[in-house]
Amino acid sequence: MRIGVDVGGTNTDAVLIDGEKVLSWCKMPTTPDVGDGITTAITKVMTDAGVSSTEIQCVMIGTTHFTNAFVERKNLLPVGIIRIALPAARALPPLLDWPEDIANKVGDNIHLIRGGYQYDGRLNEALDEEAIAAAAITLNKKKIHTVAVTSLFSSVNNDMELRAAEILKEHMTDVSVSLSHTIGRIGILERENATIMNASLADMAGSVVKSFRQALKNLNITAPFYVSQNDGTLMSADFVAKYPVLTFASGPTNSMRGAAYLSGVKDAIVADIGGTTTDIGMLVNGYPRESSVTVDIGGIRTNFRMPDVLALGLGGGSLVRQEAGKVTVGPQSVGYRLSEEGLVFNGSTLTSSDIAVAAGYAEMGDISKVSALETGLIAQAVDAIHAIISEGVDRMKTSSEPVPLILVGGGSILINRDISGTSKTLIPDHASVANAIGAAIAQIGAEIDKVFSYDEVGREIAMESAKREAIEKAIAAGADEETIKIIDIEEVPLAYVPGGAVRLRIKAAGQLSFAQNTLTEIFKGKGE
Repeated sequence: MRIGVDVGGTNTDAVLIDGEKVLSWCKMPTTPDVGDGITTAITKVMTDAGVSSTEIQCVMIGTTHFTNAFVERKNLLPVGIIRIALPAARALPPLLDWPEDIANKVGDNIHLIRGGYQYDGRLNEALDEEAIAAAAITLNKKKIHTVAVTSLFSSVNNDMELRAAEILKEHMTDVSVSLSHTIGRIGILERENATIMNASLADMAGSVVKSFRQALKNLNITAPFYVSQNDGTLMSADFVAKYPVLTFASGPTNSMRGAAYLSGVKDAIVADIGGTTTDIGMLVNGYPRESSVTVDIGGIRTNFRMPDVLALGLGGGSLVRQEAGKVTVGPQSVGYRLSEEGLVFNGSTLTSSDIAVAAGYAEMGDISKVSALETGLIAQAVDAIHAIISEGVDRMKTSSEPVPLILVGGGSILINRDISGTSKTLIPDHASVANAIGAAIAQIGAEIDKVFSYDEVGREIAMESAKREAIEKAIAAGADEETIKIIDIEEVPLAYVPGGAVRLRIKAAGQLSFAQNTLTEIFKGKGE
């Protein structure tokens, strides 16, 4: 007996599942204090199913709060940026390819420090500890409270990042430190981007997790609760407070898993249309296709584990504007205020939901409030909405063959015509809460990403060692050993590197073992 919750920018969805049976579900407006919306949603599903809080074994929560913060450029802190790589990487400074508006919010508090390792963990340059201390003092004077630290090849050897964190905490007051080896993969620029993004969300992460925890306490739910990661697996609440960036795309990941679960279709494109954003991904054998390249989040390239998801600024609350005869939709959105600010809800803001009502293919609110809209404006806006989805589908496909399109999310009402490149459009039962269902059926997973020398240990031994390590990490994180499977293997020879060097990335996942609740203990020592 478990509850899945998905907190979106506009709605908070909840489902109560017993085994594989959906007992009840609901969709509630997201509240300014996310905890209030969670409390209301969980109360309703338990009441509707006649289930008490003592019967709940586990609560899984997914959220798009942190992704939306970057898409909309909101609630971001200025960040102290420390790169430990000199004399290498001087020519490409941090924030080089960031959009100007978001780079300005994060700030230019950049410090380049001598140090770093080579691809196999050997020393490239000793860490300049005095420079780290000087940077810490400078950042402290500027009242910077969150710092991102990235070292050359720290995913192979993390010693310098850990030492830098110690020095920063010695010289700064009330500082949150994000270390790149706990977030990203090999590739310093993209890993650094992800780390800076994580650091900028420090305050927001603490606030969101506090709201989650208080909501469950108010409901007298003592069962453990976990938060969905962006690879479709779960992490502890304490861990997400430190690493909110790992929730990026967890909403669409949950939606894709939920879409496969509800429709029975294992290979398809899924479009999750929420109130603020649309996330488009590809299902392969029932799981989201994982990105093998850098992933763009709000215009910023990252390389941490992510499903191959395209995030678009289109949702039920997207603003519709007409300037010089041209109609645009999004990316700004009224979000959870749709029921207050949308025209059909007696508000004064024209949104995509108003357009769907005015066009006659959606029913909500008071249709008379949009009866005066110009026919040309409505037609252009409808075309713009469908063009955004069509372009997204085209970008996600890997061949010209038509594939099924599964629409989920409350914003699926925005689509009323066939999308080019698709064979059929499916909207399964409970589609509006597919994200919450995906959260409820999430698994415990673990991943290793290391460089091995095949000349020294051999391919077979290296592969078995990596698989065993991934499985052991999954067991330690709380997975049922009997259900664990290796679900992804990536083997990439490193060109121009001696010793037959090969990068192995192996992922294992299994069902949550309700007999153990060890996630918190595992993540207390995160930083390994």
